[in-house]
Amino acid sequence: MPAPRKRKPTLDSVADAVGVSRATVSNAFNRPDQLSAELREEVLRVARRLGYPGPNPVARSLATSRTGSIAFMLDTPLRAAFSDPALSITLDALATEVDTEGYALLLLPGGDDGGPRAERVLAAQADLAVAYSLADGAPALKAVKQRRLPLVVIDQPIVPGAAVAGIDDRGGATAAARHLLDLGHRRFGILSAQCLSVPRGGPLSVEEAVRSRFRDNRERMIGYLDTLSAAGVDVESVPTWETSGLSRAEAQVAARAVLETGPTAVLCMSDELAIATLAAAGELGLRVPEDLSVVGFDDTAEAGWTTPALTTVRQDLAGKGRAAGRMALDLLAGRPVKAPVTLETELIVRASTGPA
Repeated sequence: MPAPRKRKPTLDSVADAVGVSRATVSNAFNRPDQLSAELREEVLRVARRLGYPGPNPVARSLATSRTGSIAFMLDTPLRAAFSDPALSITLDALATEVDTEGYALLLLPGGDDGGPRAERVLAAQADLAVAYSLADGAPALKAVKQRRLPLVVIDQPIVPGAAVAGIDDRGGATAAARHLLDLGHRRFGILSAQCLSVPRGGPLSVEEAVRSRFRDNRERMIGYLDTLSAAGVDVESVPTWETSGLSRAEAQVAARAVLETGPTAVLCMSDELAIATLAAAGELGLRVPEDLSVVGFDDTAEAGWTTPALTTVRQDLAGKGRAAGRMALDLLAGRPVKAPVTLETELIVRASTGPA
């Protein structure tokens, strides 16, 4: 006869061996703050000896109607997201904040329509959703509403009833354009992040640019154009180029196209685009800032040590992530949605800008 199968240890097994209640063993794994350090260590020591790995997460989620996860919805594929330093800083800050309450992040990569596929959101095991820079009307947002998940929005879009953490995009863009005007520049180029225009990539008219499905693109573009127009610049003649993708190589192609129109200054909607512009300028034999001034947006770490160091608009990326994380925890705890948080921006002047 085959030997009887050894029964798997359970939470009750550990409780009996230690001489405590089931709730105490559960707290040792799930709510350590409820036990003394000595008692928790004794429970975990016995659990290891018995081979008990801890409560089954599936069973726990069924019992509590909570998954312990937050769906983080991206507007781009993961390969692009992981190469975006601004996203990395914001995501790390948010993850650190929600980890204090034991929540993990479930990353949902974006596709071709400004966010994750709706069916992916409908199937996600999550208690709350965070929308990171999704496009207006992204199908993922309808799926969140259909599931009645609480929603936190970082930057965009505007969704009624959602908690929002963002920045003053228009104010930052205005400061960047005014800085270049004060230096005497009158021939400008603008390098735009992807707008989901059709076809993607290539020149953008002013009308197309301000109709971008991404709110931060619109706000930054309006900040640039209104400031230039107020100074007498014919904004219809300012070459504006949309990148065909999110990689630096793709941005460099777009930057080169803008530079070939002959501007003395280029306004870039991100540091990644600005760094690509510096590389394109080098290919064309343009000196920065003697022949060309370049301004970025974000103030990521590389902006300070690229050559030349990049003048850029600083936003508090970590602060934005922390604010979104606190909002998420408030919603999960049943606390009311706070008023939108709008963080200020600041122009950081470095070596990439100079007189026209």
